[in-house]
Amino acid sequence: MIGAIIYMKIIDTHAHIFPPKIEKSATAAIRDFYDRKSMSHSGSPEELLASGKRAGVGNFLVFSTATTPQQVTAINDFIIGECAEHTEFIGAGTMHAEFINFEEEINRIFKSGIKGIKFHPDFQRFDFDDERLFPVYALLEAKGMFVITHSGDYRYTYSRPEKVARIARKFPKLRIIAAHFGGWSMWELARQILILPNVYIDTSSTFGFGGVEPVIEGLKAFDHKHIFFGCDFPMWDHKEEINRFKALSLDTDFLEDIMYNNFAEFYGL
Repeated sequence: MIGAIIYMKIIDTHAHIFPPKIEKSATAAIRDFYDRKSMSHSGSPEELLASGKRAGVGNFLVFSTATTPQQVTAINDFIIGECAEHTEFIGAGTMHAEFINFEEEINRIFKSGIKGIKFHPDFQRFDFDDERLFPVYALLEAKGMFVITHSGDYRYTYSRPEKVARIARKFPKLRIIAAHFGGWSMWELARQILILPNVYIDTSSTFGFGGVEPVIEGLKAFDHKHIFFGCDFPMWDHKEEINRFKALSLDTDFLEDIMYNNFAEFYGL
């Protein structure tokens, strides 16, 4: 019964992709940020599709992160283009706290079919609850768009779960996906404060950095309808991550929700 997961519909809700000219440097930056000796893959769209296909993944939420305001438009253009080329891709745009024409840019990407924005506050070096972002969150909330953010890092304060919770409460109709079970390396704290009606979590980079315990405890703590499968490509291989879930011997219906149904409903597929 558990082996049937490989035949389930699967959406990877956490996948980084990069344009060819920065693919190697961007992948190396992720490797160095997380102090890994090597990465499972490069960050190319083609390798993402190949990794997912080997594991039966049919769709991917793809994004990249603008570390300067000057990168925002180019990255959004790249994501829009990749989604147009690959029907398997669901895009999330990027934004930066110092980007001036945020309203025009968000309206532009929304018209192209992009329904969400990805933040990585620890890469971008601004707080998730930076007041400069309040107008951005208000606009996203008004348009029914979502936010996915890296959440939690013992080395920094930018993305602490408390900051995610603050924005979730201030903008109660803004749907927020807090990556890495809500708090990469701060999983217990995330379980205490991020069980909120408009906060969802993905499973990415929790097995790899935290082991089985934060996954099991997270599955117990959070409303399972608010949990999405995420691989964190190119950090991890899809088959490797799915096999880790298979080893937990979870109920098949539970797995189907996490692997596909929950995000499909969230996104309106």
